[in-house]
Amino acid sequence: MTRLSLWLSVALPLMATPAMAEEIWVTNEKDDTISVIDVATLEVTRPIPVGERPRGITFSKDFSRVYICASDSDAVQVMDPESGEILHDLPSGEDPEQFVLHPDDRHLYIANEDDAVTTVVDTETRTVVAQINVGIEPEGMGVSPDGKIVVTTSETTNMAHWIDTATNKIFANTLVDSRPRHAEFTKLTNELWVSAEIGGTVSVFDAATQGEKAKIRFEIPGVNADLIQPVGFEFTPDEKIAFVALGPSNHVAVVNAETYAVEGYILTGRRVWHMAFSADHSLLFTTNGVSGDVTVIDVASRSALKSIKVGRFPWGAALRP
Repeated sequence: MTRLSLWLSVALPLMATPAMAEEIWVTNEKDDTISVIDVATLEVTRPIPVGERPRGITFSKDFSRVYICASDSDAVQVMDPESGEILHDLPSGEDPEQFVLHPDDRHLYIANEDDAVTTVVDTETRTVVAQINVGIEPEGMGVSPDGKIVVTTSETTNMAHWIDTATNKIFANTLVDSRPRHAEFTKLTNELWVSAEIGGTVSVFDAATQGEKAKIRFEIPGVNADLIQPVGFEFTPDEKIAFVALGPSNHVAVVNAETYAVEGYILTGRRVWHMAFSADHSLLFTTNGVSGDVTVIDVASRSALKSIKVGRFPWGAALRP
């Protein structure tokens, strides 16, 4: 075989194999579907049917599996993202709202709103490892970068519950403002951020002491304060900026994560819930429940580029690079 023939035998199959498109996966509560958005074209490429009222969504570390909270099906569904086939359900407990995948890529911590518990599921053995009693109507879930702590927020009890993952026991409870929804640990500053939907604030805690460091408030000119309801948020990779979805105010806040000052607001679709970055963090995709669309935000200019129609009541979003 000549050198050219050898090169062609190796190169041509590789050239013929298309690269996997970068995607944003969006759960649609009312349609029981996922809308898959191609990041390159900013178009929906396929809808995928799932269980009833899908909400939380996350991928395994290697992106070979996607986990979906099918809240009204009382199940966490495990899907092959290539085929869109539901492989099996996990025993999630009643009404799974949100979840977080532990850094071990094996254990899911699931908030069960109707049961006031956090369920820990081993995704390999498909068994319940523990059920932890928390406050009333748990929803938000966050895990520390080292995996030692998981936090559940309870909407009616207005608390963040700190769970030791070694024992699956609560070791601290901290009060937050009314109706906490989302919780997220920072990687660089060892903080926990918790949004309070009705309280209209984001509380920042020292993860080492569980003490409150700051409380972030929002004011949008011309928008009634009652409509400013923080829900999901995302940090830039350097954790200098946090983008905070403000619900029925139809805006995302841009927050300086070092000074906790609000630097501006970006108009989105109606009732913005959650968000996901593109792989290079140049674009931010927001799910807008009432308008049934996704707003694409240019991170550098902090401005909306496009609205993408998806299913009814889009809720969760996750990147598949």
